[in-house]
Amino acid sequence: MAPLLLAVFDLDYTIWDPEMYQIHGPPSLVKEACSTVHNSSKRENCRSKSSLWTKTKNEGMIVADKSGTPISIFDGAAHALSEINRMKKLGTTIQAAVASRTDEPDWARICMKYLVVHDGATLQSCFDHVEISFSDKKAHFKNLKHKTGIPYESMVFFDNEYWNISSVSSLGVRCFHTPDGMRRKDWEDALKDFD
Repeated sequence: MAPLLLAVFDLDYTIWDPEMYQIHGPPSLVKEACSTVHNSSKRENCRSKSSLWTKTKNEGMIVADKSGTPISIFDGAAHALSEINRMKKLGTTIQAAVASRTDEPDWARICMKYLVVHDGATLQSCFDHVEISFSDKKAHFKNLKHKTGIPYESMVFFDNEYWNISSVSSLGVRCFHTPDGMRRKDWEDALKDFD
């Protein structure tokens, strides 16, 4: 069985909530007390959900859009990326990447610059490769394979959109559908799948 060498994550509603198309204007750092919550009908209150993580590299600050809506990392994504960082420190050969079709790539990069995962690392520092373009996810994976030399069989992919999962799985990538955002269980299931 091929080892896990590359973990690939979609951004919008897999790594974080809300999706970039749902926010009002570019995100920025704001004092935590200044933020308000304006969520879609799917999500009532970001702060009350234990499955979301709002920490940034600046103490007492969060990332929010112009209306004060916070951008939060799903706990499972923060956990998985912290675990990948831990594995790297222990000498495991593993990389992390983004494959995203987000509507606002510049806004996504702002979020990655400031949001941190459980071990305190920024999202930006967690990813060895970033593929953001509005092309099919297969194109992202072809680019990742070309850049890394890693075969599809040694890649895992997490995405909330089933049609992306269906498309990428046809390449031989092991895919995990995360319709409610990344959960710790999704990461644990992926690790078990490579045992």
